[in-house]
Amino acid sequence: VQLQASGGGLVQAGGALKLSCATSGGTLTNRAVGWFRQAPGKEREFVAAITTSGVTTYEAGSVLGRFTVSRDRYKNTAFLQMNDLKPEDTAVYYCAAYGAHWSPSEFGLQLQSRYDYWGQGTQVTVSS
Repeated sequence: VQLQASGGGLVQAGGALKLSCATSGGTLTNRAVGWFRQAPGKEREFVAAITTSGVTTYEAGSVLGRFTVSRDRYKNTAFLQMNDLKPEDTAVYYCAAYGAHWSPSEFGLQLQSRYDYWGQGTQVTVSS
């Protein structure tokens, strides 16, 4: 499974962006999908995740109420809608496919080690 995240860019504080995570050479339909980000000088951190069915989502406390994760199973694509962006949201954003042998749980979906495939990342820069 090859993943490609796109949709990043430069936006002013308070603005919005929608990231997409598309696949090639595989499918996401049987996997949960996670979004992570890495700011300069910081470790990569969990942002949000969505289960295989798309019914259940989890968001980090820092983005709760501002970011929404969704998926289109027919188009084999996942999305991260980011609203009310803040300068501290500046980071490279990655999407990842959860390991098919793991049962998705709120705890497990936050663990980077449980994701088998990662996209190359897309830069999001929020100016103040």
